[in-house]
Amino acid sequence: MKKILTVFLLIFTFNNLSAQGGNERNLPVQDVNVEGAAARLDRAVASSQEEFSMQDSYFLGRTVAAHILSRFRIYSERSDITNYLNLICTALAVNSPAPNWFSGYNVTILNDPNPNAFSTPGGHIFITRGFINLAVSEDMLAAIIAHEMAHIQLEHGIAEIMNSRVVQNLQQEQSRLSRELDTAQQRQMFTQAVNEVVDTILGSGYSQLQEYSADEMAVNLLALAGYNPGSLIELLRIMERLPASQMAGLNNTHPLPAQRISNLQRTTQINIPDTSSARRNRFNRIMGR
Repeated sequence: MKKILTVFLLIFTFNNLSAQGGNERNLPVQDVNVEGAAARLDRAVASSQEEFSMQDSYFLGRTVAAHILSRFRIYSERSDITNYLNLICTALAVNSPAPNWFSGYNVTILNDPNPNAFSTPGGHIFITRGFINLAVSEDMLAAIIAHEMAHIQLEHGIAEIMNSRVVQNLQQEQSRLSRELDTAQQRQMFTQAVNEVVDTILGSGYSQLQEYSADEMAVNLLALAGYNPGSLIELLRIMERLPASQMAGLNNTHPLPAQRISNLQRTTQINIPDTSSARRNRFNRIMGR
């Protein structure tokens, strides 16, 4: 792989997912040269501002996904709803600027009553049961997925890795790394960098600018797939009316709904024919509304 970062993330992810009984297909790890990693580390860190490949993003995303799943339980009582969300995700993806993400996009429902959603650079999208229950149309479900897909395609998770204190420290100290650090220490450093990204996604959230840009791209993704681009604002209006205690998790990691609505209303409006009625029966049948 192009970057030594990916080597350590891949190793850590395999260990983590194996311990949790992960069922993803086998990945080619036999060609990873761990012994040569230290010798190449200083060169890799020096060039770490290079663009990540989709494969790099996938392995990084698996690591972040493993951390998220260590904090939440998967909602598995209604596999038909999970399948429904993944079909919506596919419709958004195939019409998006980046339909061929490495290993594709995948939506998982988290068994949490509080509204929230997360995504990883690897194409993993996590939506809580509480957030799904807020949606009153398929278009609103699509809006949730489109916002998270936008974070993935805009590579906000990768940006957080590159902005992390650990990576910055590695860049500053690259001249001594290959001489003084062994493989376990290097792996620990990169694991710490990933932990900081997880803390950003689950705790402090992305920057306001990143959230606004994800909203704006989500509107475009909705329109490209034939969904009502105004459904994101409709969802935000529902969120705006909820008690602050119910929205604490989402509001801690995102600008307030009113701020997001205001930002979207300042952007160019996209007008497409409203075909939501064609999806109403399907939404009501699957969601039991």
